[in-house]
Amino acid sequence: MVRWRSGTVTALRRQWAGAVELDVALPDGTTMRALAYPHLVGRPEPGDRVLLNAGALLMGLGTGGYALVVALPDRLPPDPPQARDTRDAGHLVKTRYTPLQPILLGVDEEASPHRAVLEAAEDLGGMPVVTADLHSALPAILAGVRADAPHARVAYVLTDGGALPAWFSRTLAGLRDDLVGTISVGQAFGGDLEAGTLHSGLLAARHVLHADVAVVAQGPGNLGTGTRWGFSGVAVGEAVNAAATLGGRPVGSLRVSAADPRPRHRGVSHHSLTAYGRVALASADLVVPDGLDPALAGEVDAALAPLAARHRIVRVATDGLDAALRASRVPLSTMGRGLDADHAYFLTAAAAGRHAAAQLA
Repeated sequence: MVRWRSGTVTALRRQWAGAVELDVALPDGTTMRALAYPHLVGRPEPGDRVLLNAGALLMGLGTGGYALVVALPDRLPPDPPQARDTRDAGHLVKTRYTPLQPILLGVDEEASPHRAVLEAAEDLGGMPVVTADLHSALPAILAGVRADAPHARVAYVLTDGGALPAWFSRTLAGLRDDLVGTISVGQAFGGDLEAGTLHSGLLAARHVLHADVAVVAQGPGNLGTGTRWGFSGVAVGEAVNAAATLGGRPVGSLRVSAADPRPRHRGVSHHSLTAYGRVALASADLVVPDGLDPALAGEVDAALAPLAARHRIVRVATDGLDAALRASRVPLSTMGRGLDADHAYFLTAAAAGRHAAAQLA
């Protein structure tokens, strides 16, 4: 459960859209690295007393390696300027029935200026929807789209399998100028638009943000138990179903690696095989890049062969994609490995983006 700590802010460190990194001195003389979301708890300053949830940091979890600021108990932030006791400013509650549940304006609820558009929206009109099981694929997919369609309007649909606040992602903060917007769906929040369901989020991407391409992926810090079904990214199969149900064109970004030390993730990760092979009931374009190492390419082909009965296995040329990846506005990293350490992973995601761009011609 929650491991509480109380301490005093001694220094502010990195800051990005919606988040502040800080050092907190504890009564025992140690210092903890912490993260605050000013939209939820206010903006900490040196000297402030803070209450922390320190469990993830104390356990040494990877992406969750922060203590999280729960409150500035001696200096509470004021009510939001748009706060109402009615539903006029929205009534979409996320992280429901937890102590920090925010109340937001849903893009399709009654008070939204987009209500009429979304109430009338029936489908995605064939919009390519790239689905990925890891947040780290987002900048690589975007690089692949931009390589061939530099002016395409790309929206990001943030699902709730990983970090719930969009503000946690430094990658997303660095990509703001490359996206027409972020829509946080389900229990996720903090995007440019809020939606209660993936279906509403996809429709908003198309009809509110006027996206040409949508990318669906969870936030950073996914949950995994090492079992076939115990991985939050398995929900990528449901994203395929949602996109197809709404008349979009699902494009599957496969998790391919020759560098992951875990055998279950080499070649095509077992998570991709489960999501696309067992969870996705609709057909998708599963993209395989040309130019993989022959041994890796053989593993990928063998792993995908059983999926060919339901999905279209699409091979995509990779000329220019390495340069596009190296020109990424944000650093590329997956499981602590950069572009050169896990080139096949990023190349495969970029190829999915290129294939999505090809559907716009």
